[in-house]
Amino acid sequence: MTAPARELISFRRIGAMVLRYVYLLRGSWPRIIELAYWPTVQMILWGFISQFFTTHSSWVAQAAGVLIAAVLLWDVLFRGQLGVSIPFLEEMWSRNLANLFISPLRPYELIVALLGMSFIRTLVGVVPAAFLAIALYQYSVFDLGLPLLSFFINLLVMGWSIGLVVSALILRYGLGAESLAWIAIFAIAPVSAIYYPVAVLPEWLQPVAWALPSAYVFEGMRAVMFEGVFRTDYLLRAVLLNIFYLGLGSAIFLYAFRVARREGLLLKMGE
Repeated sequence: MTAPARELISFRRIGAMVLRYVYLLRGSWPRIIELAYWPTVQMILWGFISQFFTTHSSWVAQAAGVLIAAVLLWDVLFRGQLGVSIPFLEEMWSRNLANLFISPLRPYELIVALLGMSFIRTLVGVVPAAFLAIALYQYSVFDLGLPLLSFFINLLVMGWSIGLVVSALILRYGLGAESLAWIAIFAIAPVSAIYYPVAVLPEWLQPVAWALPSAYVFEGMRAVMFEGVFRTDYLLRAVLLNIFYLGLGSAIFLYAFRVARREGLLLKMGE
């Protein structure tokens, strides 16, 4: 063996591996975005929360459990999106997508199956947490009554829409974009009015919030808890937006599938 091969450590080999990872990072825009994404989102979200609590210190005391209810409903949206993205990713990880479409399975049938799985996964994930909140904090989100059902359905459907778009991007750009399954949903967290009203946001950002069904759901939740009023106008706007976004998400997924089939991407499931 040559002398360099007997070296205990080779900075040249280390540098070569670092360079390999740099090239991998440089060739994947989702990875580059992810580096700055989490610190930025956390800063924006908790900045708005701190700003609101600074001027409304008695807000939480007015409605016991409002933050717990917000967390549980946010998890419905989060689980709804992951319930679509993760089963699709599992097909990608197992390199089974091409096998599925050799069968008579149609793309829209896959969409319906993903939505059904999302519903099951969301129930399994959220319901135990809701009952645990009763045991730990003596707060039941079920006290919201029938409005809870409308909140649940609207957030679930919104999660479906985002999940379909994420799946379409993964199908189009490969597994290098898989991190979108976790980061996409948090992009809308600061403007979803989860823990604070839309009015806390800067004026230029409020129209963005009102373009999301989630803002109407969380504002509606607070109206029930603080005022004892169920805002049917918020419900109607959330439903209409969800119909639009679900149709848009389905169309984007079907378009991405057609492109993937035409360009042979169903057989190329790497980065």
